[in-house]
Amino acid sequence: MIKKKLAALGMALTMSLSLFGCGSGNTATTEATTAAGNDGASTEVSTEGSDLAKVKEKGTLVIGITDFEPMDYKDENGNWIGFDADMAVAFANNLGVEAKFVEIDWDNKVLELDSGNIDCVWNGMTLTDEVKSAMECSNPYCNNAQIVIVPADKADQYQTEDSIKDLSFAVEAGSAGEAEAQNHGFKSTPVQNQASALMEVKSGTSDAAIIDSLMAAAMVGEGTSYADLTYTVGLNSEEYGVGFRKGSDLAQELNNFFISSYADGSMQKAAEKYGVQAALIEQK
Repeated sequence: MIKKKLAALGMALTMSLSLFGCGSGNTATTEATTAAGNDGASTEVSTEGSDLAKVKEKGTLVIGITDFEPMDYKDENGNWIGFDADMAVAFANNLGVEAKFVEIDWDNKVLELDSGNIDCVWNGMTLTDEVKSAMECSNPYCNNAQIVIVPADKADQYQTEDSIKDLSFAVEAGSAGEAEAQNHGFKSTPVQNQASALMEVKSGTSDAAIIDSLMAAAMVGEGTSYADLTYTVGLNSEEYGVGFRKGSDLAQELNNFFISSYADGSMQKAAEKYGVQAALIEQK
């Protein structure tokens, strides 16, 4: 189902290019889905100025996320899964440390990083100019877009930007969706996360929502929890990346990991597991 929806979303992306070119506030740590022990080396490592050395010394990589299917979400046992979650665990394993996931308020992601509460933001994060100026970012790994969600029975009315300009939109606070609403001069209400934005439309509190295309493929339409909603207008095209503290050497370490994971096929396998393979960017 997701594969079919991603193909449909390609049409929305094409439309967007012709037109113009993500959290909970709970910061409780959740047990990682997979853990890897340190290598036991007794050699003392200086951690001065090196986030990589600090992470290895403490034995954990703390990952800031929100509930965002298919990138980061919980399975029936309460473990974090998703394309981003699986890749984060694999990266932590590669470093010889344990992955720990912390739900963050998406609007405070830079503050969470700079305060040391988390080591990275890995949650389908759009690489905007603002994000790149505030964080040390990895290379992009997935294509995405911001798209408009409306009730399925009203979809025919809302197929162009002009037709949606007077709607009220629900958007995740601090997200790329909120930025697109502001860029287009739409009336919008910030909510806790993208799932909340969908609930606003389902309940009729907002006319429409703006969310990530990859989330829409997993959560909106036939066979989903939001079968009565659909996506129409694509507003932009964008790319996902992972954010670290400014100047962090972990960003280059992750870039190297992405390259090796793409080369051995494990990155593509993880993408196929969650139906996002069509959005994957080649790593080289």
